[in-house]
Amino acid sequence: MSAFALKIIAMVTMFIDHLFASCIDPYGVDVWNISRHIVPGTGTTLYWIGRMIGRIAFPIFCFQIVEGVRYTKNWKRYMARLALLALISEIPFDLMYGGTWFYPIHQNVIWTLLIGLSGIYLMEKVRKKRKLWIFLPTAVLVVLVGSALGTVGMADYYGAGVLTLFIFYFFRGRKWWCFAGQLLALYWVNVELLGGLMYPIRLFGMDLELCQQGLALLSLLPICLYRGRQGCHTKVFQYSCYAFYPVHMLILASVLNYVNR
Repeated sequence: MSAFALKIIAMVTMFIDHLFASCIDPYGVDVWNISRHIVPGTGTTLYWIGRMIGRIAFPIFCFQIVEGVRYTKNWKRYMARLALLALISEIPFDLMYGGTWFYPIHQNVIWTLLIGLSGIYLMEKVRKKRKLWIFLPTAVLVVLVGSALGTVGMADYYGAGVLTLFIFYFFRGRKWWCFAGQLLALYWVNVELLGGLMYPIRLFGMDLELCQQGLALLSLLPICLYRGRQGCHTKVFQYSCYAFYPVHMLILASVLNYVNR
């Protein structure tokens, strides 16, 4: 699987998540009457199906940010692009998420990615000095400060989101222990830290509970299939990926505002 394919999977699953989150609320109110055209009275079910699918997107984006570290020739330009995208995306995010131009109690996910990338930049600067006794305390400090910034700054996914980037940084590579580390650490972040809604299920005669946020672990399937190939890598596609985030939120917010008039 190529980086191109990963980007497509991440964008599609994110769009599904945002579409159902904005058009159907968890209590079954179908704002756009989507369920009427599928199965009447299924608003609540459709909402949670869309949100479950959407759990796949964020870890893939985090993985790609860490992969970008390997290929970037200019850290400052890489972070500046991300910071500009975060600024541009804030109003569309506020409109979609809070229904207003200014929604200070929750920031868009690009800020989460930027905090994580900044921390990785600092750790990489220290790591290249090849002094383990300096790198280890620096890494611990960066993880603590980064996760605190994500939480205090109320960025999307909060400190747990920043930790997700650090997980892919610390367990980067294709060795078995890297995949094991990603699996265990992501389980801890998504199930133990973030938690969330639990679905009762019956499997092999046993009554179990499925954590919705735990479905983020499914993102490791396409990530494991990734083989380091770029795939389609034109400037047009690159900047289309950047534009997709604010543009799709602005469209959803605009349509929702029109329907609710």
